[in-house]
Amino acid sequence: MIEEDQINVENHHVYKFFKRITDIVVSILALVLLSPLIIILSLIIFAQDGHSPFYKQIRVGQYGKLFGMYKFRSMIYNADKVLEKNTQLYQKYVDNGFKLPEGEDPRITKVGAFIRKTSLDEIPQFLNVVIGQMSLVGPRPIVKKEMFEYGDKIQIFLSVKPGALGLWQASGRANIEYPERCDIELEYIRNASYWYDVKVFFACCISILKRDGAF
Repeated sequence: MIEEDQINVENHHVYKFFKRITDIVVSILALVLLSPLIIILSLIIFAQDGHSPFYKQIRVGQYGKLFGMYKFRSMIYNADKVLEKNTQLYQKYVDNGFKLPEGEDPRITKVGAFIRKTSLDEIPQFLNVVIGQMSLVGPRPIVKKEMFEYGDKIQIFLSVKPGALGLWQASGRANIEYPERCDIELEYIRNASYWYDVKVFFACCISILKRDGAF
């Protein structure tokens, strides 16, 4: 039994090592190859209103540590404050699983609607992966107000590094709400392995190309 536990621990360390190496190599390569697109999108978004093309939202990372998740800004400047000031809209946001129904968010810009639909707004998260705050594949990082959705399973959810891509996105993203989303994220954690990550990664790529649940 002790030998079996030692093997499991060793396998876990090997998995984490190769996962991290893959995260760094793939993310740096993606940032280099996509650099022309990053520059073009940055200029287009900046030209809209003269504000930063990037947006950093505070999310809950591994072990509950907070971090800023980077995205291309798809909304008007100070969108979070605008939402919080509108009590009716904010309540609808909470009731709808911490998002607003497609076509009902007045904060989204025309360019923003396009980059959300095509998932181009997620490109800057490769930087979060390089830094080590996120992994290429893992549970989608949540905001603090979503933590209650996981109940007594929240520590299990927070035991792994969140991912830019994951089983939830591969399964339909915004089409899947809580509590089913919680079940899907926990299923990934239970089955996590290097080759499972590879499988989920390519499933996500297909989902993105099909634009499943993207808005």
